[in-house]
Amino acid sequence: MSRIISAVFDDLNAEQRAAVEHGLEPLLVIAGAGSGKTKTLSCRVAHLVANGVDPSRILLLTFSRRAASEMIARVGAALAGGGSPHPLPPPLGGEGVSVRIPWAGTFHAIGARLLRELAPVIGVDPEFTIHDRGDSADLMGMVRTELGVATGAKRFPMKGTCLAIYSRVVNADESVADALAAAFPWCCEWEAELKRLFAAYVEAKQKQNVLDYDDLLWLWAEAMNEPALAQEVGARFDHVLVDEYQDTNKLQARILLAMKPDGRGVTVVGDDAQSIYSFRAADVRNILEFPKAFTPEARLVTLEQNYRSTAPILEASNAVIDLTAERFTKNLRTTRGGGAAPKLVSVRDEAAQAAYVAENVLEARERGFDLKQQAVLFRAADFSAPVELELARRDIPFVKFGGLKFLEAAHVKDFLAVLRWAQNPGDRLAGFRALQLVPGVGPTKAARVLDATDETGAYGAVRNTAPPPGASEAWDALKEMLGAMAKAPAWPSDLDLVARWYMPLMHERYDDARVRAGDIEQMQRIGATFGSRQNFLTDLTLDPPNSTSDESGPALKDDDFLILSTIHSAKGQEWKNVFVLNVVDGCMPSDLGAGSTAELEEERRLLYVAMTRAKDDLHLITPQRFYHTQQGKGGDKHVYANRSRFLPTALLPKFEYKAWAPTETRASAGLGAPLPKLDLAAKARGRFS
Repeated sequence: MSRIISAVFDDLNAEQRAAVEHGLEPLLVIAGAGSGKTKTLSCRVAHLVANGVDPSRILLLTFSRRAASEMIARVGAALAGGGSPHPLPPPLGGEGVSVRIPWAGTFHAIGARLLRELAPVIGVDPEFTIHDRGDSADLMGMVRTELGVATGAKRFPMKGTCLAIYSRVVNADESVADALAAAFPWCCEWEAELKRLFAAYVEAKQKQNVLDYDDLLWLWAEAMNEPALAQEVGARFDHVLVDEYQDTNKLQARILLAMKPDGRGVTVVGDDAQSIYSFRAADVRNILEFPKAFTPEARLVTLEQNYRSTAPILEASNAVIDLTAERFTKNLRTTRGGGAAPKLVSVRDEAAQAAYVAENVLEARERGFDLKQQAVLFRAADFSAPVELELARRDIPFVKFGGLKFLEAAHVKDFLAVLRWAQNPGDRLAGFRALQLVPGVGPTKAARVLDATDETGAYGAVRNTAPPPGASEAWDALKEMLGAMAKAPAWPSDLDLVARWYMPLMHERYDDARVRAGDIEQMQRIGATFGSRQNFLTDLTLDPPNSTSDESGPALKDDDFLILSTIHSAKGQEWKNVFVLNVVDGCMPSDLGAGSTAELEEERRLLYVAMTRAKDDLHLITPQRFYHTQQGKGGDKHVYANRSRFLPTALLPKFEYKAWAPTETRASAGLGAPLPKLDLAAKARGRFS
């Protein structure tokens, strides 16, 4: 009998407890929306530790560091009652955490750590640095230019598109031809050139001793193709637990099955109904086919008790997802009584939709819902533009998820380039950017400096080259800084050295340098918590802060603000009052997502994810027409829309249907009479005649 050491376990329902107390055989937990997935997984880890499993022999794989940190914190809370028969190591990662799971993190972070350990036997230099997506695109662009593949009469794909195709090939584990046909059909004519480009891109990375995000999974997966290596790595762990398994790609599934081919100790948790990341090469087949990957088949435990939404919202959500062709059967249920039926709101156009959102957000606030407890969700980021204008007009503060990311900001990339170049002198892209921070150094001069690199690395490259005219002070300071970093790497003092050199240059380059300085200070604070420059650069690249201090969103007048978010960004979140925009064909499903049955099913899951974010009130809004601006001879026009095909007539009884129009119409304002026609353009021309 398991020893339950904390009252936390007493709150588990029967299905959760079955998952928590399961033994060593492979286990699949299908966790419906709002069913306590994180609690169940963290309690399973706590249960394992409490019953003698060494925490260092547990591998916990998540899709964000925040998820891993939250999981560990919950494990610590569950174990807080004491009595664990296994001595726990000291806490790591924050106050209140009473247990350390050394091998807990994202797939990419764990992959980077394993690759450094396995480097001697897999042909990789353990001192590699890691490019983020922006750096990878820049390197792809550099190679693209050097090859001259974009010099023909027809327009060759841009560097970002080339990187996206390459990433699809790697993560979907498919050929260039298949990747182009499936996701980039407009680029099919460039197959031969893209193969040349990708081969040169791989060669450039290897010469510079850099890896990109995709390499971290691909190299790990390829290493696991060697049975002896797979057995050695798999034997390190008694238990492997994977969160959000529906979001894994083929490489991640290969890694898991290679490490634990018999499935013993493997637990995966997810929800096929919330698989919405195929654009990242996530494959819903991984979770659908998981039970049959083992003999005997993995045990299936389904969590159907929803702790979030009212019964009417769940009934409508269940009805939408029930129409899916292939899925694990489940029917979310709740003990929450009452609640209004979700609203299906028909409005004239996008302007009326924006007005509806604004009026009902304010009305809900009067009923006691803070703005933070309300959210507006949409399929694509540009769908929210009319709503943003209306909110601004009415002085309703809001935050929109999806702004400029931290590592995309120019000053952050500048600062990190210096550190990366010092860490890896072969990282030509980092050196190229760092050198051009010096006034008077352009691409040609930077290339000459990099060519002069010797055994002393970045310091030698600068020392062996004469300073540019008029910039000897900045050049000498750069040489002195790199020399100090090369002689005796002392972390985190390296951060201070780079900050002192870069800050004056940043003030010359950017008008808002005072604001940007906050990000440099943030990096110094973050870096001070790491044991080495290598660890800092790796972790910051794999899991950066969400946004920069100067680009994190609109200035807010108070601490309460409405949430605007894409559905993809909203996954895992919940709000009391939720508005879903443009629930019409062409938007949901998107025109671009209706090309195949698989794409349509993912679009249906997107709507399901949006609906199940709501706790108390849900509004699905269907504008009747959209105003399209066109450059052709047809001119601007209205395009009429139909209610989403995911809401067929048979489902309408699950909703409260209403047609809505703004209260302040022209007629009610006494402006119904025809307006006089004026030719103010002619009047303006005649003012000075």
